[in-house]
Amino acid sequence: MQAEILFTNGKVFRGLAGGVSDGIAIAGGKVVALGGSRDLAGPDTKVVDLGGRLLIPAFNEAHMHLLPFGLGLRQVRLRAEEVRSLDEVLTRLREAAARTPKGQWVLGTGYDHTALDISRHPDVAELDRAVPDHPVFITRTCGHMGVANSAALRLAGIGHNTPDPEGGVIVREKGRLTGLIQERAMGMVKRAMPAPDEAVMAEAIEAAGQHLASLGFASATDMNVGMSGGMAELAAYRRARVVQRMWMVLAGNPEGIAAEAWESGLRPWLPGGDAAEMLRYGAVKVFADGSAGGLTAAFFDPYLPGGTGVFTFPDATMRELLSRYHEQGWQLDIHAIGDAAIEQVLSAMEEAGATPERRHRIEHCGFVTRDQRRRMKARGILPVPQPVFMREFGETYLKVLGPERAMRAYPMKTWMDEGQHPSASSDSPVSNVDPFGNLHVMVTRETAQGRVMGPEERLTIEEALHAYTWCGAYSTFAEGSRGTLEPGMDADIAVLDRDILTADPAEILATRCDLTLHGGTVIHDRHREMG
Repeated sequence: MQAEILFTNGKVFRGLAGGVSDGIAIAGGKVVALGGSRDLAGPDTKVVDLGGRLLIPAFNEAHMHLLPFGLGLRQVRLRAEEVRSLDEVLTRLREAAARTPKGQWVLGTGYDHTALDISRHPDVAELDRAVPDHPVFITRTCGHMGVANSAALRLAGIGHNTPDPEGGVIVREKGRLTGLIQERAMGMVKRAMPAPDEAVMAEAIEAAGQHLASLGFASATDMNVGMSGGMAELAAYRRARVVQRMWMVLAGNPEGIAAEAWESGLRPWLPGGDAAEMLRYGAVKVFADGSAGGLTAAFFDPYLPGGTGVFTFPDATMRELLSRYHEQGWQLDIHAIGDAAIEQVLSAMEEAGATPERRHRIEHCGFVTRDQRRRMKARGILPVPQPVFMREFGETYLKVLGPERAMRAYPMKTWMDEGQHPSASSDSPVSNVDPFGNLHVMVTRETAQGRVMGPEERLTIEEALHAYTWCGAYSTFAEGSRGTLEPGMDADIAVLDRDILTADPAEILATRCDLTLHGGTVIHDRHREMG
């Protein structure tokens, strides 16, 4: 067969089992041959000289929030790599307010109180002084809490005597509202905001997708669909030009859309369905706890500052929710970070009848015990971790959990050796979606300050690529069509600007994606190589 596209003169990482070839031929959106022989080229073949670069299966982002990431591109950026002081937080909010009509919301995203010079969350009074004429809400990087100013609290109906909702906390100090709102209490603030309209959401989906394509992603998951715009998100996705193959995970908390979507006739995509579909609604998400850095992930043993975290639901509610969604045929993609939350979720999955063919997932699964790993393996329950948390939040884990627990977090090598197929992901916009930071921490276990967190859990670069490609495909029942590059597989491809198989680990952080193909179609071309 004549190739439509032929890549030569480089390295092709076929997958963990397949090893490396020197080229690859594509036709009809599929891999048709391996090797860079020009015998496969015809008069119409596009020949791409890799020049020693590495070509890999395109990355699969197994857990992120694609629409919120896209919407966040319009919000005030407060991430720790840019903002390290309270003054800078307030300056950026003040500048945004100056561009916003009075009375309209000013939203910020990504601050990390542990990285600020004040080593605490901003306070309602500080936000009031900076932005007195607009409701303000800034979300912590974990997405599980945020700080509101007084105008936002009033619109949300939150006063000094407002009771905490189930699974949520309205933080007070000596009876005074601090503005900090945690877990399900955030819904009170979000319901007071105007919902984004369909056109704005479609634009955000497209912007986020193009950004992912520029990083080498041809597949992604939108985790908790409905969290930003309710059922209108489904219409926004149908309207948008989607460039990644999407695994769509419906918001399954009672305030989410899973029940309404079911009543409207939406049914889970099942293995054996059309794998070429761009939008596959296959799973439901429920939250069991919060974040370790925010002290709301649920643990058996207390944090060093005190407390054991927050359970989103009591055991009986979790069992009822997971049993219902399991019986409806959904994959269960359940958020649990602390060991106590993992225990609640795992027990509920076992009671619901989890079996290996269902491939239920525990999202994050950060602080898992040996017994819990054993039980997950027996039921085929997959961990979906974010190794990049060790890079971005590892120093915080050491402070709030102590070295013994912190060093055991996100045990990638153990999972890999036990055959549990951990699919690496970023939880973006919680963490940076750039895959090269994630790859770097998988092979080094280094925090951003260079401290090594559990060196025994390091992966080889080949294993790290496997976790970011095949494992993600497996977690969405797609390993038969993508995740490796063998004849007959989808031509979902990323060309990197260097050979990270042999590069020093430090070079991984500087790596860029030159070319991304989805089913043989170019969705990113950094150097315009494809014409």
